[in-house]
Order: sequence, then C-alpha cells, then structure tokens
Amino acid sequence: MTFPSNSDRDCVRAWEAMPWVLQGSATHEQGEWLESHLAQCEACRKEYAQQSRLRQAMSLPSDIPVDANIGLGRLLARLDTPEPQEVRLRSRSGNWLNRALVAVVLIQALGIGALGMKLWSADGSPLYRTLSQESPPAAPGAIRVVPDTAMTLADWNALLHALRLKVVGGPNDVGAYTVAPTDSAAAPRAALQQLRATRGIRLAEPVITTP
Repeated sequence: MTFPSNSDRDCVRAWEAMPWVLQGSATHEQGEWLESHLAQCEACRKEYAQQSRLRQAMSLPSDIPVDANIGLGRLLARLDTPEPQEVRLRSRSGNWLNRALVAVVLIQALGIGALGMKLWSADGSPLYRTLSQESPPAAPGAIRVVPDTAMTLADWNALLHALRLKVVGGPNDVGAYTVAPTDSAAAPRAALQQLRATRGIRLAEPVITTP
C-alpha cells in the first residue's frame, strides 16, 4: 500500500498515528506508513523520538522511590547559579571599585604632601634640627623656669607680665620654659630672685651660654 509523502498533511497524519504505534494498537498498514514517512521527514523523526522517550518515562514502575527534595535542591541550585555574563559584570564592577579607591587614596596622599610642603615653605625653617647643627644662642638674661602643674595660665601670664618677661622657648620634655626680658631695661637678676620666691614655681635657673 502506497501513501503520499512530503506534505504538511502527511506530517499531521504521522503525528496522529504516533501514539497508536507507540501503544501497539495501530494496524500493520499504519505502522508501515509511519515508518516510511519517518525515513523521509526529519521533523517527524524528532517528534517520534520525543514521544517515545516520554512514553518510556511514563511506563516506569510505580514502586521506584522518587525523592522530591533532591529534585527541588537541584532546581534551586540551578536557579542560584549566576549566569556567566552576570559573573563577568560583577568582576568588572569589583575591579572598577578597587581602582577608584586606590585613586582616592593617591589623591589624598598627594594633597597631604602638597600641604606639608606649603607649610614648610611658608615657615621658612625646618621643624627639626640635626646633631651637627649648632643650638640657637640664648637670649640675653634668659631664665629656665619650671612652673607647677597646678598654676593656672592666668597666674602664669600675670607673673611674666609683672616681671617684664616673655616666653621664648619650651616647654621641653620636663615642662621647662625659657623666658627672657621683654626689653633691655628689665633686671634679669631681680626677676630670677622673684621667680624663685614665687609660690608655684618649682625651678628657676639662669641659662648659661657658652662662648
């Protein structure tokens, strides 16, 4: 028996016959015609293979245990796995953020360095002194004074003003200040004696200058 082939109508007929053939309830002629059509039509061959796999899966014994949790876990794992493009985008965004942070740190470092150079140049003299440099000469009549920590700033300023003294250095590591007369008319010796007699002054000694 010969059937027409290679037409849309034949494909529709083949799809209608597939379930019957797979179930074994089709006639011999239907089976031969479907076999002949599948040999010539690739689309119908794929559909027949798909239906065959589906029927095979549905015909599995019902006593085979099925763990729904395992299947659900696999599905969730696939959903949580990022796409390759998303991973690349995250990597690029992370690299961009790191570069931006490095640039900000470099800009801040350059700004701090420029500010330090500006302050140093404005002062005109370095804030450090090497061992090879000579110590600056002491002012004439200079006195080294160590006030008590309990003395207030107001009392300290009033004492210096009364003795016509001014602070020219200090405090050092032990809290000593170097004071000197504000003008040539002041008497350093009398000021030294007055400092030693003043309550709140722990030490008052003249600064000895070496020639």
